[in-house]
Amino acid sequence: MIHPDPRLKKVTEPVAEVTDDIRALANDMLETMYDAPGIGLAAPQVAVMKQMLVMDCVKDEGEAPRPMVLLNPKVIWESEERGTYEEGCLSIPDQYAEVERPAEVKVEWLGLDGETHQEAFDGLWATCVQHEIDHLNGKLFIDYLKPLKRQMITRKMQKLKRERARG
Repeated sequence: MIHPDPRLKKVTEPVAEVTDDIRALANDMLETMYDAPGIGLAAPQVAVMKQMLVMDCVKDEGEAPRPMVLLNPKVIWESEERGTYEEGCLSIPDQYAEVERPAEVKVEWLGLDGETHQEAFDGLWATCVQHEIDHLNGKLFIDYLKPLKRQMITRKMQKLKRERARG
């Protein structure tokens, strides 16, 4: 789904229980993310309005991938220290901007195993998990930008959508 799309601005519903459909969706989302290629993907980006995200920030050749599926994720702690990364988004193709966020966060979520998990993330993992949780709350990385830059990117996306529609 490409911005601007009203679904990308909606707050998603919690996942009530781990079902076979949720597991299948997780596999599909991981496949979509790896194919893109991306490091994170939130359910609303594939038109599913559920609190669910997938991510894998392992980038080094030879290092084993670490696919993660987070249901109903919540940031339960964030550092005062800030970090800035150039962020991009599969819903806003070929547009990148520097975004400042907490450098470290602790996140709690429901796993596909039905258990509650907690983990502290830093670096790229921290940026990615916050970016994807934002999607679940109807927020995009461009919402952190100054209005002029945000409008410029939105106009580019509207043009891209028109071109794709003409196909």
